[in-house]
Amino acid sequence: MTISISLVLLLGVGVALAMKLRSATLGAVLVAALFGFYVAGTDAAPTVRDATTAITDAIPGAGN
Repeated sequence: MTISISLVLLLGVGVALAMKLRSATLGAVLVAALFGFYVAGTDAAPTVRDATTAITDAIPGAGN
Protein backbone atom coordinates (compact mmCIF):
# COMPACT_ATOMS: atom_id res chain seq x y z
CA MET A 1 0.00 0.00 0.00
CA THR A 2 1.54 3.27 -1.10
CA ILE A 3 0.67 6.36 0.89
CA SER A 4 1.57 9.82 -0.19
CA ILE A 5 3.21 11.84 2.56
CA SER A 6 1.31 14.86 1.31
CA LEU A 7 -1.99 13.20 2.25
CA VAL A 8 -0.70 12.46 5.74
CA LEU A 9 0.58 16.01 6.02
CA LEU A 10 -2.74 17.43 4.81
CA LEU A 11 -4.69 15.33 7.30
CA GLY A 12 -2.28 16.36 10.07
CA VAL A 13 -2.89 20.00 9.27
CA GLY A 14 -6.62 19.31 9.35
CA VAL A 15 -6.35 17.72 12.79
CA ALA A 16 -4.20 20.60 14.07
CA LEU A 17 -6.71 23.11 12.72
CA ALA A 18 -9.64 21.26 14.29
CA MET A 19 -7.82 21.25 17.62
CA LYS A 20 -7.01 24.96 17.34
CA LEU A 21 -10.63 25.79 16.55
CA ARG A 22 -11.87 23.32 19.17
CA SER A 23 -14.07 21.74 16.54
CA ALA A 24 -15.84 18.52 17.44
CA THR A 25 -17.88 18.16 14.28
CA LEU A 26 -18.30 14.91 12.40
CA GLY A 27 -15.90 16.19 9.74
CA ALA A 28 -13.17 16.88 12.31
CA VAL A 29 -13.60 13.44 13.82
CA LEU A 30 -13.39 11.85 10.37
CA VAL A 31 -10.20 13.78 9.54
CA ALA A 32 -8.63 12.70 12.85
CA ALA A 33 -9.55 9.07 12.24
CA LEU A 34 -8.19 9.14 8.70
CA PHE A 35 -4.99 10.80 9.91
CA GLY A 36 -4.44 8.02 12.45
CA PHE A 37 -5.19 5.37 9.86
CA TYR A 38 -2.74 6.77 7.32
CA VAL A 39 0.02 7.47 9.85
CA ALA A 40 -0.23 3.83 10.93
CA GLY A 41 0.65 2.82 7.38
CA THR A 42 3.73 5.03 7.04
CA ASP A 43 7.30 4.65 8.23
CA ALA A 44 6.40 6.98 11.11
CA ALA A 45 4.22 4.32 12.79
CA PRO A 46 7.02 2.67 14.83
CA THR A 47 8.24 6.08 16.02
CA VAL A 48 4.73 7.13 17.07
CA ARG A 49 4.19 3.78 18.82
CA ASP A 50 7.55 4.04 20.65
CA ALA A 51 6.87 7.62 21.73
CA THR A 52 3.41 6.69 23.01
CA THR A 53 4.83 3.74 24.93
CA ALA A 54 7.56 5.90 26.46
CA ILE A 55 5.04 8.52 27.58
CA THR A 56 2.63 6.01 29.09
CA ASP A 57 5.49 4.23 30.85
CA ALA A 58 6.74 7.53 32.29
CA ILE A 59 3.36 8.69 33.65
CA PRO A 60 3.11 6.24 36.60
CA GLY A 61 6.63 7.18 37.69
CA ALA A 62 6.00 10.92 37.47
CA GLY A 63 4.98 11.20 41.12
CA ASN A 64 8.09 9.46 42.47
